[in-house]
Amino acid sequence: MSNFIRNLLIILAIFLVIAGAFTLFNNNTSPANTVSISQIAGEANAGKIDRIVVNIDKLTVYLKDGSQQISEKENGVSIFTTLKDAGVDSGKQKDLKIEVSDASSSSSFLISTVLPFLIPFLLIAAFIWFLMRQVQGSNNRAMSFGQSGAKVLEQSDRRKRATFVDVAGAKEAKEELKEIVEFLRFPQKFFSLGARIPKGVLLLGPPGVGKTLVARAVAGEANVPFFHISGSEFVEMFVGVGASRVRDLFKKAKRNSPCIVFIDEIDAVGRQRGAGLGGSHDEREQTLNQILVEMDGFENETNVIVIAATNRPDVLDPALLRPGRFDRQVILDLPDINDREAILQVHAKGKPLAKSVNLRSIAERTPGFSGADLSNLMNEGAILAARKNMKEVGQTELISAIEKVMLGPERKSHLLSKKEKEIAAWHEAGHALIATVLPHADPVHKVSIVSRGRAAGFTMKLPSEDKNLHSKSEFLADLAVSLGGYATEKLVFNELTTGASNDLKVATNLARKLVTAYGMSESLGPMTFGESHEMIFLGREISEQKNYSEKVAAKIDEEVAGFIERAFRTASDVIKKYRKHLTLIANQLVEKETLERDEFENLVADIIPKDKLIKNTTSGQLASVPV
Repeated sequence: MSNFIRNLLIILAIFLVIAGAFTLFNNNTSPANTVSISQIAGEANAGKIDRIVVNIDKLTVYLKDGSQQISEKENGVSIFTTLKDAGVDSGKQKDLKIEVSDASSSSSFLISTVLPFLIPFLLIAAFIWFLMRQVQGSNNRAMSFGQSGAKVLEQSDRRKRATFVDVAGAKEAKEELKEIVEFLRFPQKFFSLGARIPKGVLLLGPPGVGKTLVARAVAGEANVPFFHISGSEFVEMFVGVGASRVRDLFKKAKRNSPCIVFIDEIDAVGRQRGAGLGGSHDEREQTLNQILVEMDGFENETNVIVIAATNRPDVLDPALLRPGRFDRQVILDLPDINDREAILQVHAKGKPLAKSVNLRSIAERTPGFSGADLSNLMNEGAILAARKNMKEVGQTELISAIEKVMLGPERKSHLLSKKEKEIAAWHEAGHALIATVLPHADPVHKVSIVSRGRAAGFTMKLPSEDKNLHSKSEFLADLAVSLGGYATEKLVFNELTTGASNDLKVATNLARKLVTAYGMSESLGPMTFGESHEMIFLGREISEQKNYSEKVAAKIDEEVAGFIERAFRTASDVIKKYRKHLTLIANQLVEKETLERDEFENLVADIIPKDKLIKNTTSGQLASVPV
């Protein structure tokens, strides 16, 4: 439609230009009066005529005063006979300059007679031609509607190629995928032993861990074409289009083998069949069926490997995961501290870093960050440095970027009143004090009452080492820390505010998991309660099926309340026992608003367990307690 409007405007512009040219041409001619032959004869006898131009039967008379007159003579009669018959003296005729214009007759005829009929015809022809182009373009689009829109990265495109060198971390995934590279580069090595090339590789992992980059790196290492398409690009509102695009994609892939076909977010079309309305006639399910058929239809000698990525393997159809379809499943986890440091070094390329920057320290502060988070962190640090008109990115900017990525930007316009600032300071001081005193709580790295995102303040806790398993003692400590702000407000101000609402929500959810998911309740014992099921019906819902009685449900509620009550009692006891340190922390927060780890530990050095003092930490899980 936009092309049609553009072409129509072009036609109108051409028409206006031609009309303007005709207007200009007509305006360039001097105005002339139409007179009779007798008047011209009288002016000739009076000696007023300079010259007469004869164009067939048309006479153009130029007078000596510069004016013009137009007249017509009798057809087939010469100008001299016409003037003589009109009464012009023979002597005066000799003085007249007579010019005959035969060359201009054709152009004049063309301008006056042919063009007025030819121009509209040409404009109509051009309009029809543009319409035909539009129809032809629509037909082409209709014919290509079922073609896949996969983006192809040729092996000759060196600039966009990636290799395993560009992938920091993910050691196990790269080792698993090196075998795929060997299959693509030296297939005969495996054919000679009767080995079958894997048809599919499924990359599993949370968002941002680099699944697409790893797939591109496999293609780069093998130096083969790389077809990239998203699962959502197969599905259209028209039935059969998705299956047609799948056929076209695999047809192109076989034509360019050896190659890699990468389907990102395959869960968009690979969800379990028969779970929604329409049954097997659903367009998404037809697309999935075609993918399954195409992967089964590969010949052993066809070096086409399908790599798919998803962060929801639990919703995929079982037929996709069986051997012969996606033979390999490669898991990409969140990076550990060494991987995070390597990823930071990759994203630090092209950014001038100050000599004081310690990427190892940044890696220690970012447990739980994915590769995409770390890339965003480095970018935010560079933006902060640019705002300050700095020539290099410093450590302070990178630390501020961590907090911005985690909690959001500083809300400098969100000014707290004196009373609210005091409450926020005591609240965060309660979190920090309890996290410091309890031996199983993570060490405090930063306490702040500067608003970030939706939080009026936060306490940053970082474990001293990587954790994959969590003990009951750690959970109980986390419960007490979460309720530290609530207990502080109640004991210090004898009043509660809405600032603890998020803390209560976090604590309640954790306490319920201790009972229903982790089996850490003494009275209920090692059992789990409740099963979560996905219900795909006009949308996606998650429902919990109660596989326990109402009597057990009452006991679960009692246990959850018991965990919360004991955590609140623990927090209250710590606050009462170390009230002096609590006051000191709160006063410093009111004055400085932010306390880094060394400043904080100087205030509470006499009550910190030895294993929580400042040392070279390795990594851990980032935790924050926003108000």
